[in-house]
Formats: sequence, structure tokens, C-alpha cells
Amino acid sequence: MYPAELVAPMKEDLTSVGFEDLTTPEQVDNIIKNTKGTLLMVVNSVCGCAAGNMRPGVKESLKGEVKPDALATVFAGVDGEATNQARKYFLPYPPSSPSVAVFKDGKLVHFLERHHIEGVTAQMISDNLQEAYKEFA
Repeated sequence: MYPAELVAPMKEDLTSVGFEDLTTPEQVDNIIKNTKGTLLMVVNSVCGCAAGNMRPGVKESLKGEVKPDALATVFAGVDGEATNQARKYFLPYPPSSPSVAVFKDGKLVHFLERHHIEGVTAQMISDNLQEAYKEFA
């Protein structure tokens, strides 16, 4: 577990643009099961690729014409139970931090694992997600 003061700015980076910070398994179940339309769920992380590429790319993706209907995030290494619950919905993908999931009416339809995030630009992540929003809107 990481200290709250260390991760607070990383959480705020997403919550400040409308992401709901999920800290319990019940919150995860509720948002996935009850969101009609598209849900963007981010597994946030202290990893350098999260700070350098993933969070800016995710935020940039929200500036396109098509946007997800709901935004949520869990934080790996901080909110362990919520993260583990979210990962159950990501199967068959293995645990990955950071990662980004797009759900359509509660069904996983698009997933970016860490290896899709590392070594690419924020713009590439944004473009990838915008294409998924368009496909599943």
C-alpha cells in the first residue's frame, strides 16, 4: 500500500476531470452493472507509464466527439479490494497496472494492458480510446 499523500495527486489527476474514485468492491459492482452505455474504467498506478502516458492519454481521449457515458477509476496498490473486484470483470486479461477498460452495458469490449501503454505516447492512447468510443457508442 502506498501512503495516501503520495497518491492523492495521482487520484486527483483523474477525479478532477470527472472520474469517480471507486474504493470498495460494491462500488465497482454497482457502476459496472448499472451503467447503461459506455463506461471507461482506469486502473490507476504510481507506475511511470501511468503518469507519463496513461493519465494524459485518457484525459485527452475525453476531448473527442464521442465520450463514454460514465468514468470510473480504481487505484492499484491503494484500493486493493476495489482493484481486485474490477479485475474480475477484466477476465480473461491478467492483472495489469496501469490498464484501461471500456465496457458497453456491463460487458468488457475494449482493454488496454500495461504493455499497450508502455512505450507509446499519450496521443496514441487517446486515439486508441477514441476509436473504441466510436465503435461502441
